[in-house]
Amino acid sequence: MGRKDPRVDAYIAGRAEFARPLLRSLRGVVHAGCPKVEETIKWGMPAFEYHGLLCMMAAFKQHAAFGFWKGGSIVERRGADPDSAMGQFGRLTSLDQLP
Repeated sequence: MGRKDPRVDAYIAGRAEFARPLLRSLRGVVHAGCPKVEETIKWGMPAFEYHGLLCMMAAFKQHAAFGFWKGGSIVERRGADPDSAMGQFGRLTSLDQLP
């Protein structure tokens, strides 16, 4: 069984209104896809570990981001501008942008 970290709850609660549903959804998808994943905070952002760092998510003033630690070997960038945001999915601002 995986482990949720209360610091991630606090991180999500402290983010902008647009970002909270994105972060909750991403968190749920990660736990559903990897039930043994463990949450932590790394570099001030929620991170998910399973046999090492798996992925991270973050929210900023006007966008959120999600990325796999070794993302280039996991997923394609889907045409996202590599300079527009961290992660493989570009700048996320709404739930309909999630894959």
